Amino acid sequence: MLKRDEIIDYYKEYERLPKAMPRELKVPLNSNFIISIIGPRRAGKTYFLFSLYEKNKDALYFNFEDSRLTDIEPKELRGLIRTFIEIYGKKPKYLFLDEIQNIAGWEKIVRELHDLKKYRIFITGSSSKLLSREIATQLRGRSLSYILLPFSFREFLKFKGIKAEKLLSKDEEARIKNLLRKYMEFGGFPDVIKSQEKIKILKEYSDLILFRDFVERHKIKNLDLARALHMFIIQNYSKEISVRGLFNKLKIKLHVSKDTVYEYIANLQDTMFFFFLKKFSKKVHLRETWPKKVYLCDTGLTKVTRFTPDWGRLMENIIFTELLRKTNEKPLMEIFYFKNHGSEVDFVIKEGLKVKQLIQVTYASARDEIGRREIKALLKAGKELKCKNLLVITWDYEDEEKIESRKVKFLPIWKWLLT
Repeated sequence: MLKRDEIIDYYKEYERLPKAMPRELKVPLNSNFIISIIGPRRAGKTYFLFSLYEKNKDALYFNFEDSRLTDIEPKELRGLIRTFIEIYGKKPKYLFLDEIQNIAGWEKIVRELHDLKKYRIFITGSSSKLLSREIATQLRGRSLSYILLPFSFREFLKFKGIKAEKLLSKDEEARIKNLLRKYMEFGGFPDVIKSQEKIKILKEYSDLILFRDFVERHKIKNLDLARALHMFIIQNYSKEISVRGLFNKLKIKLHVSKDTVYEYIANLQDTMFFFFLKKFSKKVHLRETWPKKVYLCDTGLTKVTRFTPDWGRLMENIIFTELLRKTNEKPLMEIFYFKNHGSEVDFVIKEGLKVKQLIQVTYASARDEIGRREIKALLKAGKELKCKNLLVITWDYEDEEKIESRKVKFLPIWKWLLT
């Protein structure tokens, strides 16, 4: 536990924190709920808390990845708060608890602090178990969860000091598309954007995922299987995968059970670096079955395993993460993919009981580059799911057509991302 003088030094460190770039994520400052902010490591969660601190400095911050707090017991949090009051003569209005999942049994003390109704509590973590659906039993309806991913393309441009106005000249459009290619290739992790050593940092992040968030956190015993799954998932981003098919590939070399493969895949998803998209079905129980499509929290991670960019797959992954960000503002929004009798649509957007939009993604710059099969699949899914909002996201083709009495909109990805 921190000593008295260490608390003084710790708090002064916090007051000297650098000014953080405002993020697009909006969370309520005065909610009666515990605010849970989750996302992958290095995405900017700590700096997001700093930006909240700048708005109201009557706050107490603890980073549970700090070595001085490594062995703290949950009940000792109350002692730290009391010592803070003794030293500074004031009670903090806000409690910012960063990477809270590192404290065993944190749920109970956070719940108790919340029930005192003295503090506005914000927790962050890099574990999917902090999602509202996962901690509902521990916090019993006391929390609201938000996802914070690496920079969106809009934030990327803002970081670069570029304003993307509604009306752009052709030269400005070309510049935006050039930056989009860089963003798709190297991703939006803040430190990667700032550095010249982009690939080296991304390799470090890949290793961090594997060993700290996967192997150490879940006490993984089969390291060969862990490495194989980690690399397989990164290599197969934006693709459909089957655990059974993956097991059949691995069992000969690694002698593993199917249950172990399922368990390790679930643990990989817990890191928040990987997301597995469900196939749409009107039957809820079928949505939980495999196969699923895999996406990464940031396309820069693909640099670890590839030599040349696959622009179509990178586009699809970028669109997935952007859709995922939208769920912060639209809590009823769900994302699926659609596949039926050989036809596939990349994204099904559902809100409540209604399918609101179908999205097809293609790396095309002209109408004749868009395959008939992709349009046919979109139209077929539109009829089957009773959805008229049909969108094809392209690289650089824009239009609106009526095909088989249905309206199909074509929109360049850079415009879609900036809308």
